[in-house]
Amino acid sequence: MDKKQLNVKDILINNGIVILILLMVLFVGVTKQNFFSRSNFSNISINVACRFIIAVGVSGCLITKGTDLSAGRLVGLSACLAGTLLQKSDYSGHFELTKGFGEQNVWLILLICIAICCVFGLINGIVVAYLNVPAFIGTLGMQMIVYGINLVYTKSVPLGGYRQEYTIIANGNFFGIPYLFIIAFVIGAIMWFVFNYTRHGKYMYAIGGNEAAAEVAGVNVKKTKIIIYVTATALYAIAGFLLGAKSGGAGVNTGNGYELEAIAACTIGGVSVNGGIGRISGVIIGVLVFEFLKTCLQFLGIDPNYQYIAQGIVIVVAIALDIRKYIAKK
Repeated sequence: MDKKQLNVKDILINNGIVILILLMVLFVGVTKQNFFSRSNFSNISINVACRFIIAVGVSGCLITKGTDLSAGRLVGLSACLAGTLLQKSDYSGHFELTKGFGEQNVWLILLICIAICCVFGLINGIVVAYLNVPAFIGTLGMQMIVYGINLVYTKSVPLGGYRQEYTIIANGNFFGIPYLFIIAFVIGAIMWFVFNYTRHGKYMYAIGGNEAAAEVAGVNVKKTKIIIYVTATALYAIAGFLLGAKSGGAGVNTGNGYELEAIAACTIGGVSVNGGIGRISGVIIGVLVFEFLKTCLQFLGIDPNYQYIAQGIVIVVAIALDIRKYIAKK
């Protein structure tokens, strides 16, 4: 009986944030009009889509006991690259460097964004895998490098005037289902398959569980880490491309801080910062919890400044609970 009570106590503590947000959702839903409405849930699904794609990329790094603090800035770089290349040709505020490029195919621009971001992912992977620089430090440095490159490229000029073929990708729908939701679902399904049914996925969990043992067992640890960081940046590029389309504009601060939200969402969803543990389904839950928190605070009329405090507390508590679980297992 004592053991059962202890298990219930552990479940409540370890899932405290999820339970708290669920209670908040119920409270806000009962007390505020239009919270439990189709339009609100549609908005939430659209907002969740880009953040989920980013979080999936970060989750691979976390599972191998790494992290990626450059995620948000790479999202911003992709959004700005897409923005400068997909403006209307007759837009009065057209970006100077791309005026003579003409109207290129939207999907070609997406591939260009992915390719450029993957170069930074390759560098991240090499720094972490071959130079043995801690992922926290290596990707923090990359965060600053990417931000600087974006500042130089855009000259801090806000971007807008996008072509309809670009914005429709994020703002259109298929039989009432937003395109963004469909894209996020497809990417989630692909990554779920990769995590669970491919050799790369098995290697990833093996490295996170015990890197030395994985190497002894024949896992090419360095190659696997590089693939993880390159894949992550490809996902950031897609997310940035979609975020720019959704917003109808971009700037150097687009995506700023998204990496912290992604790490928090992953941790809330059961992806351990201590490596070896994490599921795509958990990432979905974590991202939803974080988005519902922000939506509830908005409906309650909480000052935006205080909303940042609340989000910061959630991040700290999520990491603390994850470490608690790790210590308990040891």
